[in-house]
Amino acid sequence: MALDGIPATTGGWPRRGFLGLGIGAGTAALLGTAACGAGGGGTGDSGGDKTLTVACEGGGKIELQPVADTFTKDTGTTVNLVELPYEGLFNRLTSELSSGKPSFDVCAVDAVWIPLFAAKLDKLDDLFTADVKNDLFPALVQEAQSDGRFIGMPVWTNSEILFYRKDLFEDSKEKAAFQRRYGYPLAPPTTWQQFTDIATFFTRPEQKLYGTDVKGAVETEWLAHVLQAGSPGVVLDDSGNVIVDNAQHLAALTFYADLNNKHKVAPAGAAQTDWNAAQNLFNQGQTAMTRFWAHAYRQIPADAKVAGKVGAAPMIGGTAGVAGIPGPWYLSIPQGGGKADLAKQFIKAAYDNNALSIETSLGLAARKSAYQSFAEKPGFESFGPLLATLNASATRPRPASPHWQRIVDSVLVPTIQKALTPGADYAALLKAARTQIEGIVK
Repeated sequence: MALDGIPATTGGWPRRGFLGLGIGAGTAALLGTAACGAGGGGTGDSGGDKTLTVACEGGGKIELQPVADTFTKDTGTTVNLVELPYEGLFNRLTSELSSGKPSFDVCAVDAVWIPLFAAKLDKLDDLFTADVKNDLFPALVQEAQSDGRFIGMPVWTNSEILFYRKDLFEDSKEKAAFQRRYGYPLAPPTTWQQFTDIATFFTRPEQKLYGTDVKGAVETEWLAHVLQAGSPGVVLDDSGNVIVDNAQHLAALTFYADLNNKHKVAPAGAAQTDWNAAQNLFNQGQTAMTRFWAHAYRQIPADAKVAGKVGAAPMIGGTAGVAGIPGPWYLSIPQGGGKADLAKQFIKAAYDNNALSIETSLGLAARKSAYQSFAEKPGFESFGPLLATLNASATRPRPASPHWQRIVDSVLVPTIQKALTPGADYAALLKAARTQIEGIVK
């Protein structure tokens, strides 16, 4: 989320610190020290120990604090939210889940970790009633399962949507000039062609203004376009077959890279542009549009050039319509913990009180109803587009592969960066990527 994703993470979160919260939310507590006597190390639910230790990263602590406070008030249970940086949390979960001796009772799990940890997490099937599943986005219900078991309850999610400068889009002279040039009204784009037209129209290097950014240092945005093109999945299909060189991946890479190579609508340095760089470009008024994580709408600094001038719309669509890559986190219970019943009560409370997290500084939720309850309120204009994007039929999660992060780091990002060179052979790059990925997943 760097929700990504505030930015600075990854993919869901724009991995490794998205939102700038994974590492930047204060000094991380050491889980073993903070949890001494309070974790899952053998104290059973019947022992009267009304404490829970929840391992999370920075964004998780922000989101879960009001839930924890409410749970304490309602049940008398002390909830210790133990914050670790993104990599620290991953390493701690890896070590303690493998040992079967967790020092925590509940853990926040990034979506891309689920395939790695699934066998070490307790099932939560009884929490996923029909009503619960109906109030969660389809991609999250799919991703929360492994081998037919629900092992994580989504507590917040995100997706890229479209941000645009209303001061430009609503200017009468700009509207008239665009209509004359392209023959249709200037409005937030809904298709790839409209996005390209508008980005071209607003690209004015002499004014230090470009139509959009192109992010070569992250993979999520290109993958969203792959789904918009109608691919049955991104990189891998549901059976684990490598499909990174199918027609839809090629169409999406052509659209994405051509914005930089052919149309030249992005600032220089696209290959190295990440979430932070793209957000800064937009906030400084150097891009007319950006595809970015929805939470950032409320994070625009008051002194930013675009403050008060930003509109939000659903993510653009291809032949399959609108689609995004969700960026969720889940709450899970480790196998071998001594407080499974109390931990499950807390996870249910996190679902029941999901809307409390919206009023935190991060401001994300997982339930449709939570977002809907705020969507019409001033300041939450990004929620309607976020709902539309997450509910879109083509929106899908990343593959449930334990190799996913390695595929991203060693193949996908380098492939995108190589593609952002004029004259690049997109089909050849995807063919090479296929060979590399097959070597990883075999």
